[in-house]
Amino acid sequence: MPPTSICVYCGSRSGNDPDYTTQADLLGQAIAKSGWRLVYGAGDVGLMGTVARAAQKAQGDTFGVIPQHLVDWEVGKTDLTTYVVTETMHERKKVMLMNADAVVVMPGGAGSMDEFFEVLTWRQLGLHDKPIILMDVNGYWGPLTALLQHIVDQGFANASVLDFIQTADNAANTVALLQKSLG
Repeated sequence: MPPTSICVYCGSRSGNDPDYTTQADLLGQAIAKSGWRLVYGAGDVGLMGTVARAAQKAQGDTFGVIPQHLVDWEVGKTDLTTYVVTETMHERKKVMLMNADAVVVMPGGAGSMDEFFEVLTWRQLGLHDKPIILMDVNGYWGPLTALLQHIVDQGFANASVLDFIQTADNAANTVALLQKSLG
């Protein structure tokens, strides 16, 4: 049986707030120290590279998935425990979620939001029941959670959709939520 696996969606850039990098480093370490496997986008740049290097430094198992067209752009990190190259972005997202027991969404851009909305939609449709945690470092995801509340308030989703998402403000609180959710 494979180890408990945590899928981390995050930016291929580091962002403007140094706390994003600090928390990515702490999350990668904590995943490894918890005996969990990191599943992520296999990039060696931005927060992706930070979380993976931190997990590796802490002797963690790493599972990276990258589409061929991003191997050069995101600098595919080939020294992972498992390195998978897919043909498409859709296949990447599917392989990542299929190989994870929970999802953490760190600060990131359009790609991270795409990944978040896909796993949220799949959860809403009953295609999985994995925990989804927004790692809301320094309020980064505040506008997103406000948008989700707006969507509910305007009648485009049931309030229950908000129950599929948990938020934590840092790596330590994210790991605590994961431990509680995963038992």
